[in-house]
Amino acid sequence: MRKILVFAVTAALVITSGVMVVAQRRQVMLDKVVAVVGGSSILYSELVEYSEALVQQRRQMGYTSDRDPMHESLEQLLQQKLLYNQALLDSVEINNNDVNSRIEQYLQMLIDEAGGIQALETREHMPIFNYREMLRARYEEQAYAQAMQNQVIGGVTVVPGEVERFYRSVGKDSLPMIGEQYVYAHITKFPASMNEAKQRTKERLLDMRERVITGQTKFSTLARMYSMDGAALYGGEMQPAPSSMYVRPFAEALEKLQPGQVSEIVETEFGFHIIELIDKKNDLYHCRHILLRPTYTREELMQPARQLDSIARLIRLDSLTFEDAALRFSDDALTKMNGGIVSNHDILARQGAYDGARLTATRFLKEDFGMEGGKALEDYNALMRLKVGEISDSYQTMDFMGNQMCKIVKLVEIIPPHVASLRDDYVRLEEMALMAKRERVFREWLDKKIDAMYIYIDPAYRSWEFENRKWLK
Repeated sequence: MRKILVFAVTAALVITSGVMVVAQRRQVMLDKVVAVVGGSSILYSELVEYSEALVQQRRQMGYTSDRDPMHESLEQLLQQKLLYNQALLDSVEINNNDVNSRIEQYLQMLIDEAGGIQALETREHMPIFNYREMLRARYEEQAYAQAMQNQVIGGVTVVPGEVERFYRSVGKDSLPMIGEQYVYAHITKFPASMNEAKQRTKERLLDMRERVITGQTKFSTLARMYSMDGAALYGGEMQPAPSSMYVRPFAEALEKLQPGQVSEIVETEFGFHIIELIDKKNDLYHCRHILLRPTYTREELMQPARQLDSIARLIRLDSLTFEDAALRFSDDALTKMNGGIVSNHDILARQGAYDGARLTATRFLKEDFGMEGGKALEDYNALMRLKVGEISDSYQTMDFMGNQMCKIVKLVEIIPPHVASLRDDYVRLEEMALMAKRERVFREWLDKKIDAMYIYIDPAYRSWEFENRKWLK
């Protein structure tokens, strides 16, 4: 919902919060302060937990390191604490709803695993609310650290000349291998009843709005029951934020409300909303919302599937080319004029990172499918059944906004694994050059902050291996 671009954490930066809390049990008898950064301390138990989580993560990734995991974990925790403290000094904001959602999801997983709340409390030797607050402290610290890091490197970009210099600076023997890539085309169809489905969705929201306005049901109750947004867990409540943090139609509706008022139906790229303004302080809007997307019956979803299967049969019989079919029948405006060839243009546009044709890629690695912000896993599953030139049967999937649709795909080309070249792999090399530049900018920033911030490391740990010796000031 919020227009916040979160950058992936590079190696040697912050471990993701899901891994960070794998081993939560405190080793009370062994606890001591290992280090202090700003106003935050690192306990021995925290260091052990982090190290165990790091080893587990590496095993899952099939990756090993020459460094002692305890030494590596101490340096990463020092870095996380510094980022956290600097974020507080700089008044960096985080998405508390996202933090709360992740806490509750993780806690529910632990409850299910333990066999109930009481079983979890017995296992962890503490009441559930204490355990939740312990998780909150961990997750919030990591969220602030991530936000601070994003602020440092978020504005870093590279120009073509920098990409070429990066490529030339890498020795031939050190050039990265690019894995097998796929070029494919698609034809997409939404249900013909989309307008009817949208109308049904609006009518549901109108009924909810009427129930709130007449006092029959609380807004928060309806949000918990029906909203398709992550904030549903909190009655649709969003953290106070300026209207600029929301997409424009949502922001415009929000700005017209007085505290206690409920908006008319608002359509955005995410679906349909009604919004309740809780209060407004200065330029911060505190609101709730209910999000619904159009839903379809099985028969309504089968209609575009049957149409696409008919189109696929005609193409296989050479009665119609895939390119002509895409132009005539596809609902995807981005690809229909280009023979249906799929690119990353939609991903770049949604991230606000589109910067001209040079960034557009039509080759996709296996790992580009099924990842957040990537192509649909259903596309990859369909492509794996095809030979070059073949066309899939229809299948159901969703677009970026979660709208249901059907599609068929054609496997256009498979590019075998090869050493990266500037001509064929510019976008991949640009990503590598950007990552290298961001890491350099971050390291320079980190060195300055280490010099300026109070840091204490217990003498027993000062002989450990540190990549950045500045920690030992």
